[in-house]
Amino acid sequence: MSRFYSGRTSSTPPVVKNLIIINVAMLLAMYLFLYLFRVDLNRVFGLFYFQSPLFKPWQIITHMFMHGGLFHIFFNMWALWIFGKTLESVWGSKRFLIYFLVTGLGAAFFHSLVQYIQFSSDIATLKEAYSVDRINMALLNEILQPGNRFQSIGRSLVIPTVGASGAVYGVLLAFGMLFPNTPLFIIPFPFPIKAKWLVIGFVVLELYLGFSQPGSNVAHFAHLGGMIFGFILIKYWNKYTRNFY
Repeated sequence: MSRFYSGRTSSTPPVVKNLIIINVAMLLAMYLFLYLFRVDLNRVFGLFYFQSPLFKPWQIITHMFMHGGLFHIFFNMWALWIFGKTLESVWGSKRFLIYFLVTGLGAAFFHSLVQYIQFSSDIATLKEAYSVDRINMALLNEILQPGNRFQSIGRSLVIPTVGASGAVYGVLLAFGMLFPNTPLFIIPFPFPIKAKWLVIGFVVLELYLGFSQPGSNVAHFAHLGGMIFGFILIKYWNKYTRNFY
């Protein structure tokens, strides 16, 4: 990163700092509740598919503050700190927080849309087979039994999506749009890469992985959703606000 940007962001601004604190605190709480009470908070605050009986409305927000482990949260918070502090320093705290939340919600929406496309046909068949209008916990437990022909869709309904990755990818996109020619050193490349090419590279990679690895443990389309909503919001601000930054 250039000397100009490191000079403007020598200290961590309040929203980035508090987002990191909240995410770390929630990870510690997850470990604590799991150890003391055998309660997995990711199953309470993680985002389940909206037709799952485990889905709750608050998960649309809370999932972006939960993580699956140390490596997961480290890379998300590291990227948030590296790129987010520059954005908050030029946008201001209010606009940066709005952007972070919008891209996180956009990621959740896009991920749920892709799940709907993947699951809708199987769930319709499931409901018809059991003559039900909705899937309740009793039915979910039944189809999760070994040998049930709907076991695969049942497993998909009990896996929560967690992490700030969608919003972080949105932050990365914003950095690439505002500072496209900033050189960045990315391991393992021994040479700097301009921010705009890094963003384009991530878009291509996530598209490829999203289509080539459907059903993987990584929500690639959520990452793309965060970037898409971030792009739309930045274009809106550019067009309808007098001072973008």
